[in-house]
Amino acid sequence: MIYHRIIPSPIGNLKISASEDSIVSIEFTTEEVTAVSPSSLLLREAQKQLEEYFHKERQEFSLPLSPYGTTFQQKVWKQLQQIPYGETRSYRDIAIELGNLRQIRAAATANGKNPIPIVIPCHRVIGSNGSLTGYSGGLEKKKWLLELENPFLQTRLF
Repeated sequence: MIYHRIIPSPIGNLKISASEDSIVSIEFTTEEVTAVSPSSLLLREAQKQLEEYFHKERQEFSLPLSPYGTTFQQKVWKQLQQIPYGETRSYRDIAIELGNLRQIRAAATANGKNPIPIVIPCHRVIGSNGSLTGYSGGLEKKKWLLELENPFLQTRLF
């Protein structure tokens, strides 16, 4: 069984989906905010941690995650979780950290398919020249998240 909850955030409503024991997705949505069934403590905890993040009271998430994807995507998503709060990496950096510089495009594609944005911080990946590239919620949301974490970060919105 998959449970859902739609919560408000400073960058728009978020739809959190979870199984009995892990978060499976977070999506930007225009759906209205909804209540959650009393049986889903995990969704309430996810909401609490996201609210703390948006209020600058949390820098790391401690939620069980089960993003669905290929083995390579899973590796990329694990690598994204190693990027510290307030810092960025390029797609090139991610490919090098995965051990194969020739996988830059594959790493970028996997980054773009991240089903749990914010918690798996794909917003922290930018172009080698400091430009903002691709984000499931749009580049303005990516810029907002990066500035929340580090107001001194120099990025370019193209």
